[in-house]
Amino acid sequence: QVQLVESGGGLVQPGGSLRLSCAASGSGYSFAAMGWYRQAPGKQRELVASITTGGSTNYADSVKGRFTISRDNAKNAVYLQMNSLTPEDTAVYYCNADVYVTMAPSIRHPYWGQGTQVTVSS
Repeated sequence: QVQLVESGGGLVQPGGSLRLSCAASGSGYSFAAMGWYRQAPGKQRELVASITTGGSTNYADSVKGRFTISRDNAKNAVYLQMNSLTPEDTAVYYCNADVYVTMAPSIRHPYWGQGTQVTVSS
């Protein structure tokens, strides 16, 4: 059973910072690219940032220079450091991972966490 568990969301004032964490687990499974998506009310879910096992990163233009994604492969964990937050960053943030059976790496499926709310407001 694969699980992705997020933590670290909350309420923060504009200009503030938050750090999201996602711990992935699953006996017999491995995790390839991992990332963060977000969904604001009335909007589609969008990619925020992603990172490969080798550390290559990709960011949405709206968060470049403010957010930093990182991962710890030994812990199957991915993090999102969010700085200079604005009300436009308010959304539910979801952890995502490309998951494969360790013994069958060519077949991959996306898994999602349950989401964590980030609210930026004064």
